[in-house]
Amino acid sequence: MTDQPTPMMAQYLAIREANPGALLFYRMGDFYEMFFDDAVAAAAALDIALTKRGTHAGEPIPMCGVPVHAAESYLLTLIRKGFRVAIAEQMEDPAEAKKRGSKSVVARDVVRLVTPGTLTEESLLEARRHNFLAAFANVRDEGALAWVDISTGSLRVMGCASARLAPELARIAPREVLAVEGSGLDELVLEAGAALTELPPQNFDSSAATRRLAALFQVETLDGFGNFSRAELAAMGALAAYLELTQKAQLPLIRPPMREEAAGNVQIDAATRRNLELTQALSGGREGSLLAAIDRTATAAGARLLERRISAPSRDLATIHARHDAVAHLADDARLTADLREALARVPDMDRALSRLALERGGPRDLAAIRAGLTQAISVAAMLGDDNVDVLAEAARDLVGHDDLIDLLDDALVAEPPLLARDGGFVAQGFDADLDETRQLRDEGRGVIAKMQGEYADLAGVSSLKIKHNNVLGYFIETTATHAQKMMAPPLSETFIHRQTTANQVRFTTVPLSELETRILNARDRALEIERGIFARLRDAILAAAGPIGQAARALAEIDLNAAFADLANGEGWTRPQVDDSRAFEIEAGRHPVVERALRRKAESFVANDCALTGGDTPAIWLLTGPNMAGKSTFLRQNALIAILAQAGSFVPASRAHIGLVSQLFSRVGAADDLARGRSTFMVEMVETAAILNQADDRALVILDEIGRGTATWDGLSIAWAVMEHLQAVNRCRALFATHYHELTALAARLEGVDNATVAVREWEGEVIFLHEVKKGAADRSYGVQVARLAGLPDAVVTRARDILASLESGEREGAAKPAAIIDDLPLFRAAPPAPAPTKAKESAAEARLHDIHPDSLTPREALDLIYELKGLAEIPR
Repeated sequence: MTDQPTPMMAQYLAIREANPGALLFYRMGDFYEMFFDDAVAAAAALDIALTKRGTHAGEPIPMCGVPVHAAESYLLTLIRKGFRVAIAEQMEDPAEAKKRGSKSVVARDVVRLVTPGTLTEESLLEARRHNFLAAFANVRDEGALAWVDISTGSLRVMGCASARLAPELARIAPREVLAVEGSGLDELVLEAGAALTELPPQNFDSSAATRRLAALFQVETLDGFGNFSRAELAAMGALAAYLELTQKAQLPLIRPPMREEAAGNVQIDAATRRNLELTQALSGGREGSLLAAIDRTATAAGARLLERRISAPSRDLATIHARHDAVAHLADDARLTADLREALARVPDMDRALSRLALERGGPRDLAAIRAGLTQAISVAAMLGDDNVDVLAEAARDLVGHDDLIDLLDDALVAEPPLLARDGGFVAQGFDADLDETRQLRDEGRGVIAKMQGEYADLAGVSSLKIKHNNVLGYFIETTATHAQKMMAPPLSETFIHRQTTANQVRFTTVPLSELETRILNARDRALEIERGIFARLRDAILAAAGPIGQAARALAEIDLNAAFADLANGEGWTRPQVDDSRAFEIEAGRHPVVERALRRKAESFVANDCALTGGDTPAIWLLTGPNMAGKSTFLRQNALIAILAQAGSFVPASRAHIGLVSQLFSRVGAADDLARGRSTFMVEMVETAAILNQADDRALVILDEIGRGTATWDGLSIAWAVMEHLQAVNRCRALFATHYHELTALAARLEGVDNATVAVREWEGEVIFLHEVKKGAADRSYGVQVARLAGLPDAVVTRARDILASLESGEREGAAKPAAIIDDLPLFRAAPPAPAPTKAKESAAEARLHDIHPDSLTPREALDLIYELKGLAEIPR
């Protein structure tokens, strides 16, 4: 016979069964408890103690728990480790359950399902990054992708064929992706760094989606938002269905959907984003990326806008020029830019505050954030004035018109509100008379009683009258029997009501005293109740103005981003690029923003280089040769980054830049395998190269580095040769092609629009010095042995490599021996004589003199004399 679960455990199991696939946080007083397998998994993930509570089916029940007040930090850990969490709250006061009987259980229900794409709490989010939930739908071979950030209310949708899904997910970088059951997208979504959630097909029904979306936006029809395809409706409908599931009764505040067109942005695939380290470094994390190097935004919303612009540079000339105009306007007025940035630094994250308030997860500080943001918006608008370029003028218009709401919040809120509404104390003195009186009773009850005692003593003419308190009668008025006779006679008897007579005293009460007693006893709860009511009124007032507030938040982000770009341009010496509809690509003194920043930290300077890929209607390709570590990859990447910055609306790190619109950006740089899918380094290289050759159009910018190096020399050379010809003849794009196959340099004379360029080096006493200077021409060799020596290979290995290289080069030049014969002729390494031990050269007179010198003790004159003396000792002519 198995033991029956207790009523509480039966309730737990029922809620758990209704929420499969999620850990259940089961509220019990001040803790969220977990049982059975949930407890085992959570204890391991959170590194907390696993205990036991009762038995089930004859076995002890594992249990663990976390405090309610600290639940957010535990939630964050669980979400980052891939868990979903269902939060079951107590839906009634435990005292109510007790009234129903000893076996009654407190009513509980899941109020929210916490998943990676549905986070809203400030502590669970990265302030400067979006937290997107995406959904992919496929209706009759037509695909669409929709994505929403419920923490800011941003909703976007676009048509997206299955083949475009990977690059679009790489651009958007969602935390969670919704797809229909059996979608087969596991691997693709994992590559994008997101969690996959598969839903039943009915969640992607386009007809049901229309009803869901109309309910979400509280409209009769979606016609006012534009015309959407069935696939787009299905993707957005899946988002709406999932929000209903995870947020339960409280839906987030979502702005009307905006459609994106793939042709509106520069197309950048996932491999290129990784290679160029646009928003995340190859080592992981933000530091070392382009985004980290250029982010000077003062607000969280501005930082999120910057990430979107860098991830999706525009292809619309009018948009690009308008953004450059705004940056130029602010860059020309450094004082205005500094003032704007100072004001913007005081702007809170209004978008996320709005979202929390709409979901009823907000607190007094979110009300204060709206107040501060709108107040600063007025200041920013005043700084900008009326005489502005289009982008700034349009933004400035959205910053004003909130005076009544600001006044209401100013009157209602204290300067520094507490975090939680339940703590009280956030409503300002004087805003609500009832609250002020209640607080006075709560905080100054004794003083109020003393004041009333004085009033009654005067009224009765009894100076010895006292107001006292005990646990039986509560508050009462006490006087002697002699004085009591007067108080029990009219007209005083109409005020003083007899309650009790003792041996020496008579006790009275009054209607006002009884009411005051009740109010004093309930003052704390009453004060909190009044404040909760005021909080609800203020929240409703803010939500009623959510549209204009959201516009102001977006306007502040736009101004912040342009001011940040202007500050970057002035601080780093960046210049406005010329972007037009040509096929030009002319960069003078271009620099890599990330590398330059790193070098500056080491007090080193960056060597700027030119790049000219202008070829009119013909292809424009540079074939770049030179040794490893000379800077080829840096040169390739910097030109790609300059194009991205220019079309994102920023100035660029160059003395001059003329860029014809880039439609696509492809980069095949670096080497990495993909063991999970059984792909070698060379296979990954070929897959990425194939994607470029199959997709690049004549407006593309292609960056290729060391194509063919992952296989045998002649195989690799053949592939590289053919790829070069295809880029020139078929893709007809602009390209930078770095290689160690010097044989390819002959193509410059045979293919129109192909030029040779090399990274200059200098040899001195057997050492190679990297000059990092790119110039026209071809390298004669790769200096690989010298680089190996710099890397620290043993001297014996370096010496042996030089011998082999000399023999191979001699045989190749003379045609006298095949590689196999050369290898046969060379002695084996084990038979080769060891490298001679270094011998100490005889010390020169100049070196001997230097031993006796103490530089810190020399005067300038003595140092100059010493230089002449050393020149004489070294026999260097004047």
